[in-house]
Amino acid sequence: MTPGLDIALLLGAAVLLVAVGAVRLSTRLGVPSLLVYLALGVAIGESGLGIRFDDVELTRTLGFCALIVIIAEGGLTARWTTLRPVLGLASALSTVGVIVSIVVVGVAVHLLLGLDWRLALLYGAVLSSTDAAAVFATLRRLRLPPRLVATLEAESGMNDAPVVLLVVLLSHRGFAHPWWYEVALVCYELGVGAAVGVAAGVAGTWALRRAALPSAGLYPIAAVGITVLAYAAGAVLHASGFLAVYVAGVLLGNARLSHRQAILGFADGLAWLAQIGLFVLLGLLASPGRLDAAVLPAVVAGLALVLLARPLSVAVSALPFRVGLREQAFLSWAGLRGAVPIVLATIPLSERVPGAERLFDVVFVLVVIFTLVQTGTLGPFARRLRVTAPAEAAEIHVETAPLERMRADLLQVEVPPGSRLAGVHVDELRLPLGASVTLVLRDGVGFVPAPDTRLKTGDSLLIVATAGVRDAAERRLRAVSRRGRLARWFGEYGDEVPN
Repeated sequence: MTPGLDIALLLGAAVLLVAVGAVRLSTRLGVPSLLVYLALGVAIGESGLGIRFDDVELTRTLGFCALIVIIAEGGLTARWTTLRPVLGLASALSTVGVIVSIVVVGVAVHLLLGLDWRLALLYGAVLSSTDAAAVFATLRRLRLPPRLVATLEAESGMNDAPVVLLVVLLSHRGFAHPWWYEVALVCYELGVGAAVGVAAGVAGTWALRRAALPSAGLYPIAAVGITVLAYAAGAVLHASGFLAVYVAGVLLGNARLSHRQAILGFADGLAWLAQIGLFVLLGLLASPGRLDAAVLPAVVAGLALVLLARPLSVAVSALPFRVGLREQAFLSWAGLRGAVPIVLATIPLSERVPGAERLFDVVFVLVVIFTLVQTGTLGPFARRLRVTAPAEAAEIHVETAPLERMRADLLQVEVPPGSRLAGVHVDELRLPLGASVTLVLRDGVGFVPAPDTRLKTGDSLLIVATAGVRDAAERRLRAVSRRGRLARWFGEYGDEVPN
């Protein structure tokens, strides 16, 4: 017996189920779900149930693992057709915009809070990264032009890479080498990271297209495994693993893969699990008794970020591109912060940088305050700026939910060599009312069959059947596969003459 493990599983399962239920509640109340997860972590922590957790190194490690999954899901669900036109702007925001934001916030907190330059720049670096989870969860509920949404999503997926590099450099030693060396190092890590992501995405796409895995459930696992492999390969080469993950995810998500919807659904569920675990863990790490003293510095740093650093970084990054003032204003306000800055704050904390504990508390309070303010006002602000797109769907999912509401199932029938199904017309299948052949895949091309469509060897049929007639439809298909056209003269199993 392992009573400690049993209690941990009981508590973990309870927190997970409460967090899943809280998604619906947070949607109704308009409160970001990440705040609910943070509150759950605080509630079970030292000031709630009394669980004391202060392992910063473990939090940092698990936080990076969660970010890998979240960024991979963002890449897998990004559409290249909408991403390509904004790639230049998103890249500028993720590089030039990050540098501008770090400098502006660093100067502001140095002057207003009296911090030394290294710690002030750390504040700027930690706060310069927009959060993929917050951006994906918030923007996909709003009716906005695809260009704006794609820009913000691509930025949030790409800017983690340079920010992590800069935070690590500042946490370890500051910029001890000449500036040109540090710039070359960042360029190397970004360039090699992107190349590793392309290589992993291309190789993964090739492998998944040619693999004949014995179960459909293995394809989603393999796809996510490829993105994790991209991160690990990038890290081994001392390159940006986060950028490699995003690039590999984009390539895999836009390839024509078998079981693509299953892959996306699995990645979405895994990303939700990663978000829940990450936010609860960060809430557990926080010490509410110290947060009161962090409110004023958090407000000062947050105002410098939202009112000065973000607008200026957007304006500078948008100079070479055609971006209107209204779009720039929305991009400035929609630079959401979430779990990523809190995870980044654990890096100087684990390196025991002087003032890192206060930095973590300030970032935690800032994320809570400004997430409430920004996410609650994004919709009205977009309407005020007239950048909404009422004709755009807020979110489009292609899945089997309509079949579930109809209590129907999707059946797949193959016509192998030697099958008596070959040569049979669709109307000769004589499927029961409530079952219908909706699609035929032949030689890699799908089409909607007509009643007189003749089936051929190698065809793959998709049949929608309601729950009440599924068994009858399966029996009828077995009968036709045994007797062909003559099945109508035999019983439903195709092996006996009816009375």
